[in-house]
Amino acid sequence: MSVRIIVGAQWGDEGKGKIVDLLSHDADVVARYQGGPNAGHTVCYGDKSFVLHLIPSGILRPGTTCYIGNGVVIDLTALEEERSALTRQGIGVDGRLFVSGSAHLILPDHRLAERHNESGATGPTIGTTGRGIGPAYTDKASRMGLRVADLLDPEIREERVRMLRERTLRLVGRDAPVEPIERVLEGLARDAERLRPMVVNVSLAIASAIHDRKRILLEGAQGTHLDLDHGTYPFVTSSSAVAGGACTGVGVGPTLIDEVIGVAKAYATRVGNGPFPSELSGELAEQLREEGNEYGATTGRPRRCGWFDAVAIRHAARVNGLTQLVITKLDVLDGLPEISVVTAYSINGRRIQEMPESLAELNAAEPILETFPGWRAPTGAARQWDDLPREARRYLDRLEELARVPIRLVSVGSGRDENVRRHANLRSTEAVGR
Repeated sequence: MSVRIIVGAQWGDEGKGKIVDLLSHDADVVARYQGGPNAGHTVCYGDKSFVLHLIPSGILRPGTTCYIGNGVVIDLTALEEERSALTRQGIGVDGRLFVSGSAHLILPDHRLAERHNESGATGPTIGTTGRGIGPAYTDKASRMGLRVADLLDPEIREERVRMLRERTLRLVGRDAPVEPIERVLEGLARDAERLRPMVVNVSLAIASAIHDRKRILLEGAQGTHLDLDHGTYPFVTSSSAVAGGACTGVGVGPTLIDEVIGVAKAYATRVGNGPFPSELSGELAEQLREEGNEYGATTGRPRRCGWFDAVAIRHAARVNGLTQLVITKLDVLDGLPEISVVTAYSINGRRIQEMPESLAELNAAEPILETFPGWRAPTGAARQWDDLPREARRYLDRLEELARVPIRLVSVGSGRDENVRRHANLRSTEAVGR
């Protein structure tokens, strides 16, 4: 038995989908613990590419049981579209995908409310995906939300939907173009019957799997620095994207967690607004964006690109309790003559080694860089540590030293087998290499 958490160590988009898919080879259960359809995990194997927004990446492994936990907010239309797309691509979903009765639902009113918020009508814009995630979590915290279990009860469902509609009209105005409430209720009635066979108590199901000594992966979305409590607030998501969110998001106690695996790119990216101390501009930023195909899997928005930020990674290592680190997209750096790493910040003349909590200080942070020679050689064919160019190995050694977490896997391409193992004597890497 083992329970592992997969968490993003940067601002999301680190390549967690590929790593979850890889580790799912050795897992019986994969459960998603937070976020909503604003997240996009891309998994490639052979000539196929799968983009998953709500369904755990483990669904691509036959025989793996997948759960959507109570910490996730679910758009039922998006979920059905995703299930149908997987079926068309030959991936069996029925009988393998289950949803927590305590998960909250995203309604059309939530999407309308988020568009209203992002218009600037209620304050500064965050740069969200506009899919209603924030308002759904707000209603959850306000004890007004509609849960999956409530969806299955026609009386509670109608009462809650009508109450939320009144709130929406007060927010956006009674002349706003809202979807007729009868149509919303009709759609939810159909959704309820379609979803009913999939609804389970996820906490109980995972407890049973642990009792049966099964191998379990808990999959997060977004990344540490988008976490509601530990991210670059207020430019964050609306849920707990750190490892602690896995415990609350599926209902598992912290004493049952064996490992926390952080995923980080060999450089850094961010989507949306907010501080990004290592951000690059101009030709170099554009080169990274194009080489790394840095466009959102969910929205297609171009990602902001920067150097690997060791200050941000140390913060992620601390708040998540990382036991190991996976580095992705090393191959994107193959053509660069020089590569830099942010080792500290300069803020108003002071050298800062740890991530400040103040937004003003983060906005004022100037990166202190350490520069390395590039390797100017392809790494995509590397499968063992010694296959990598010497300069690439030195770069990774330094990242490990700065992060203070062992690097046990390096991804050198989007394919399932395009990986380099490190510290192969350690148990958790042996599963990755199979």
